[in-house]
Amino acid sequence: MPKGTKSDAELDFLTAIEHGSVVTQVALKQHIGVSVGLINALMKRAVNKGYVKVCQAPYRRYAYYLTPQGFREKSRLVARYLETSLSFFREARGQYGEIFERAQKMGVKRPVLFGGGELAEIALLAASGAEETVVAVVDAQKAPGRSHGVPVIAGLDEIASFDGLVVTDASSPQRIYERLRESFPDVPIFAPALLRIVSDRADLIAATRRAEGGS
Repeated sequence: MPKGTKSDAELDFLTAIEHGSVVTQVALKQHIGVSVGLINALMKRAVNKGYVKVCQAPYRRYAYYLTPQGFREKSRLVARYLETSLSFFREARGQYGEIFERAQKMGVKRPVLFGGGELAEIALLAASGAEETVVAVVDAQKAPGRSHGVPVIAGLDEIASFDGLVVTDASSPQRIYERLRESFPDVPIFAPALLRIVSDRADLIAATRRAEGGS
């Protein structure tokens, strides 16, 4: 699901505070995974809004507690996160479902997902619903294994054959798409609209590189 937004940071922050334990801003940084500067900004905002109460504790440390307003704000953020996440899931699954249906009509029988993470999980569910057989998921960041019964591999050189590529990389989809188009010009490559990939740009770059290589 989409992560990394300001609302995500606020929700993680309020969730960490909810336990009412004695912590430092450095500890909050490590727990949430954001900078101390952002922790400081979130803390000031939460205190000013009345969401968090700060009490001094021994050894120059502080205890942070959610106020009733803080609990209400956290509940609101949770509801919004779930609504956004479910909307994203439905959109992504629908777009990948359309991709697999189109791939089947084109005669693609051995597609490979390129990219791991949540998008790959959603794409696998969509493939199952479309009765498409995905032969592997390429994820160099994950240890070899299986996901939904499909092999997870580090590179395309680890499978004997494939006849279609589906982009499921959310971190750098344009770069991945262009690299695949350049490396496999004769293999159909599919990507959902939600990744905002500009296919014409990939075509231009691939053609330019092939021309330069042939000169």
